[in-house]
Amino acid sequence: MSSAQQLLLTAIRCDIDNLTHLATTSEMVGDISRFIHMLQRERGASTVYLASQGQRFKTRRQAYLTHSQKAEALMRKRLEALGEEARPQAAARLLRRIAAVWSALDELNALRRAIDTFAIAPDAATQAYNHLISGLLAVVFEAADTADDPDITRTLVAIFHLMQGKELAGQERACGAFGFTLGHFDDRHRQLLRQLIEDQQRCFTTFIEFATPEAELGWQQAVSTSTLTGIQQLREAACQPVSSHTTSNAVGETWYELTTLRIDAIKTVEDALHTQLTTLCYRKISQAQAALEQAKTQPFRPTSAPCEQLLTLGQVQSLGDLTASALTSPLGRSLIELTQAQSSRLQGLSDELETTRKTLRERKLIERAKGLIMAHQSMSEEEAYRFLRKTSMDQSRSMADMAQAILDLSLILKKDQARSY
Repeated sequence: MSSAQQLLLTAIRCDIDNLTHLATTSEMVGDISRFIHMLQRERGASTVYLASQGQRFKTRRQAYLTHSQKAEALMRKRLEALGEEARPQAAARLLRRIAAVWSALDELNALRRAIDTFAIAPDAATQAYNHLISGLLAVVFEAADTADDPDITRTLVAIFHLMQGKELAGQERACGAFGFTLGHFDDRHRQLLRQLIEDQQRCFTTFIEFATPEAELGWQQAVSTSTLTGIQQLREAACQPVSSHTTSNAVGETWYELTTLRIDAIKTVEDALHTQLTTLCYRKISQAQAALEQAKTQPFRPTSAPCEQLLTLGQVQSLGDLTASALTSPLGRSLIELTQAQSSRLQGLSDELETTRKTLRERKLIERAKGLIMAHQSMSEEEAYRFLRKTSMDQSRSMADMAQAILDLSLILKKDQARSY
């Protein structure tokens, strides 16, 4: 076997290893998706349970808790496998994210015990669930950010934004369940409800940008018109700018069931997209394995380079008769067309991947800037996001540019403080 052939085989094996890791990552994302869905149900039921002082959803909450524990056990097993690899394929950032969320998972049972004994307020319990789910979504984000195949990256990005939008829908369900169970909404919860509605739309719009045509069609057909109409009517009732209004338990039950129908429908789209991702991964693995077998059985024969004149096609005036005849021959035309097609395809893949990575980089900048605002202005995550968005609109800049400016200013201030000492 020649050295060239050996190098080619090694390259193909590397491709197979990378694709196999991406397939494992996609399965991990599926496990996280199922666990988050169970946690969202548990969170909603726990909110009603606490707000009603145990009078409602006691049995339902216990059932959801059991489902969450089963999904958690399966997910933990998958995550543990990544850490036990002899030569981990996962990026260090992804492993660190998993380690951080693992610590949060270990505190979940303490949260459940606090809910059992009414030792925690409904809003505080909801926030605790929100933080855990946010950590799990961060793992999915890192999985998308570390994928190096454009097609797989796009699908992971679509899944991430769909999951994030669905999580915001789950938070909306919990917020609405709290208000309707109490019989009224205060200003803070009405404002939160409006913000959750707006943020959902932003996530779902980004999901559509990266989704496959099949996923986009599934999204359009997922939720019935009657369900959406019912939710919209209750949203309007909850967000009425009045100091206080009362609702019956029947309205609260209707809200919970309608929002649950919507969230479950979104989950079906999420599951379908995950199936597409898994199929895509294994199809690419199969193609790479076929290429490996072909490379093993066939001696490596590099295509002979065209004549030297073809390397200076930009200087047409200096081409000789030989080059001119090569350009007009069927072989010459096919070589040029092949080169152009390959160049166009590679450029398309590069542009597509760069667009995806730009979106991910911008989201990271916004998250970091939000963290700074929260730390220095004593704001909640929602308040920090609204502040960043309003500031960017006032200055006619994108949120990513505004976030970068805030981060740059923070660095300058740190340097000035260091010099003053």
